[in-house]
Formats: sequence, structure tokens, C-alpha cells
Amino acid sequence: MSSDEAYSSFLDQANQDTGVGKTSTQSSSAKAKAIDTDVPVSLQKIEQYYESEADEPFEPVSLSWSGNNMPSENEFKDLLEHGSEISTLTAQEFDPRGQYKDVLEAVEKAGDGVARVFRVHHGSTRAEYYVVGLDKKGKKVVGLKAKAVES
Repeated sequence: MSSDEAYSSFLDQANQDTGVGKTSTQSSSAKAKAIDTDVPVSLQKIEQYYESEADEPFEPVSLSWSGNNMPSENEFKDLLEHGSEISTLTAQEFDPRGQYKDVLEAVEKAGDGVARVFRVHHGSTRAEYYVVGLDKKGKKVVGLKAKAVES
């Protein structure tokens, strides 16, 4: 019986999370803020993946914003509390084949009818795409984001 207990103890120790490498593999995108206010239900229902070398799901975004217009690239960087380079894409540049039409339409409906795409650069091969709209009534920027690996 003691050999069974010893073996069980060995397996328990072998399967414990050592935490090694967690901080080194964690990208700076994990530090970017994406939600600080209520997320519209319609955006929580989107189940689509952004196709890249990682094929990551779109996740909800909802950030407090008191401005009357969509934030600029610098203002969006401040909203995310992130220091990476940010660029703006047109819907056509983001979705040239029309495969993210549902994502763009959901964001337009959740916001003021216009979707804007921000690309947050994380080095030369990683990025996050934020497809967002302005919810003036709720005083927030709402939308969806997806991580991408592009080499």
C-alpha cells in the first residue's frame, strides 16, 4: 500500500505547475486593458476566430470613454494603458475577403453604426486587432479584439 501512496505522491508532484516560464512567455498584450465597463450582450455572443498563424477567438472589448468621437490612435493607446505602436486600418484593409463581416456588423450595431479597426503592434510578428465602435449613450468604446501571429 505504501508504494501506491508513494507513486501517487510522485505523480502529484510531477503534475504540479512549477510556474517556470510563465512570465517569459507572457506577451505584452496581456497587460493591455480590454474591459472596464459592461460589455454589450450582442458582442458576447460572437464566436468567430481571427485567422492567422495562431487562429485566436475574438474577445469582447468595452472601455469607458467620455469623448464625443472615436479615440485617435494616441487616445486609444491611453485607453488600453499600453505603450505599443498603434495604427488604424480601414475595414477593407482589415477584411479584404469579407470573412469578418459578422464581426464588423456586430460592432457597428453595438456602437454608433461605424466600426474602426486599430492594430496594436507587439514586435514584428505579433499584433492585436481591435474592431471597435463608439457607444455615446453608454459613454464607452465597445467591440471585439483578436490576437494574431503574422510572420
